[in-house]
Amino acid sequence: MSAQPVHSTADTYPGPAGRSTPAPRKAVHCFSIHAAAEPGVMPRVLELFAKRNLVPSRWHSDVMGPSNRDLSIDLQVVGLDSLTADYVARCLRQVYGVETVLTSEKPVF
Repeated sequence: MSAQPVHSTADTYPGPAGRSTPAPRKAVHCFSIHAAAEPGVMPRVLELFAKRNLVPSRWHSDVMGPSNRDLSIDLQVVGLDSLTADYVARCLRQVYGVETVLTSEKPVF
């Protein structure tokens, strides 16, 4: 008896002409935020994700710089599509106190 490969329906989705195509891989979207070290910055940043029913899978923040006036926030979100990630980054750049937002995307294996 020969072994048959096992395919999960989560690995494919219907493509053009009824052919199965590999499902898009989930990605981790990373946001690196530099802001003023003010008490309201972190809840305003988190609000942009909470409004979209998203919980960051990683959040790390540090107060730094001369006289501890700068705030560095690094966060990651799993399962966010690229268009939404770009939109959230644009919104983050409009948050009062946020000076710089850098983004990156890495695949999940």
